[in-house]
Amino acid sequence: MKTVGRPKLGVVGREVTLLPRHWEWLNSRPGGASVALRKLVDQARKDSEASDRIRLAQESTYHLMTEAAGDLPGYEEALRALFARQEDRFRAEIAGWPEIVREEALRRASDVWPAASAA
Repeated sequence: MKTVGRPKLGVVGREVTLLPRHWEWLNSRPGGASVALRKLVDQARKDSEASDRIRLAQESTYHLMTEAAGDLPGYEEALRALFARQEDRFRAEIAGWPEIVREEALRRASDVWPAASAA
């Protein structure tokens, strides 16, 4: 049975709280507030893609290290190096860890390091 109205496109209605001046500006954009917000979100996602990838790699590596290496020598310093994005220091701190843990930590952290130093 066909329904009347717009087709469902996976759109989820949610409440957004903004100041009146924000709504005025959004509503003055071509296409209105919804189009303007979608464009702003898409641009912000694009702009933060690299930093998001780094943050997700750090979080994944952190969780692995906490579960598998929390009691290993150099754990705390390795975490500091991970979040400081200091690859050489990170590698030095985990050098004595069991190979499987060390290799998985390096694999998960690969997006943290600058591209020029990727191994």
